[in-house]
Amino acid sequence: MKILISTDIEGVAGVFHPEQVRAGNGEYERARAWMTAEANAAVQGAIAGGAEEILVNDSHGGFRNLLPDGLDERARVVLGKPRYLGMMGGLEEGCDAVFMIGYHSRSQGRGILAHTINSFAFARVFINGMELGEAGLYGALAGEMGVPVILGTGDDVFISETRDTFPGAEWVQTKVAHGQGSGVTLSPAASRRAIAAAAETAVRNLKKAVPFRIPAPIECRLQTQSAALADLFCMWPTLERVDGVTLRFTTDSMQAAVRTLNSLAAMSFMLR
Repeated sequence: MKILISTDIEGVAGVFHPEQVRAGNGEYERARAWMTAEANAAVQGAIAGGAEEILVNDSHGGFRNLLPDGLDERARVVLGKPRYLGMMGGLEEGCDAVFMIGYHSRSQGRGILAHTINSFAFARVFINGMELGEAGLYGALAGEMGVPVILGTGDDVFISETRDTFPGAEWVQTKVAHGQGSGVTLSPAASRRAIAAAAETAVRNLKKAVPFRIPAPIECRLQTQSAALADLFCMWPTLERVDGVTLRFTTDSMQAAVRTLNSLAAMSFMLR
């Protein structure tokens, strides 16, 4: 049994402020250590539940936040970008299930540090009429490959948005959002204990899991944060302008949709 652990940072216990999630800040160094520790808790629980192989995917920002020398030596780590599968990098090796550790709610939501892929560029993302955040987008990518999401951890808004997308998954609420940058959190130690226990349960119940699949064709409607961004993105000939800040495109797979969104996110740096 092989588990992919996709780790973000905004949903980690104790993380509330942008300085904690951006390299170059003192608080970031502390937060990335907490992120690494929550990944380790998921590794430990997965192995206790019967997993035989673990891949830990660094899924935040530049994808090089985890501390490799601090990771459980029983896991291998997926680091760096670009990578075609983004936050699901590692599924190429043939995994049986995904954990989403330290995830956050979608852009325009009330969760802590909420955003979708690129907070500067993307306001809302819809796939076949469903508004999705990173968990939904990447969970659908995993589902397209036949892999279910069986554990999610993050704040209460993330869980309420996502729970119905992955029925049967285990959930750990690491904190309660009172706003974009405030709330009440578990201690890092308490969060790790809860994650380890939930990971063990999730792996033991793997046979009950069902992948989240969105049938093709995939129509993506993207609302940008400004008309200037929509101007830039529609330089891509296959994208259709809907209104001042909205565009859409159609693909034959979730992988193609996610790769297109990540390419647009990279383009947006021209306007920063």
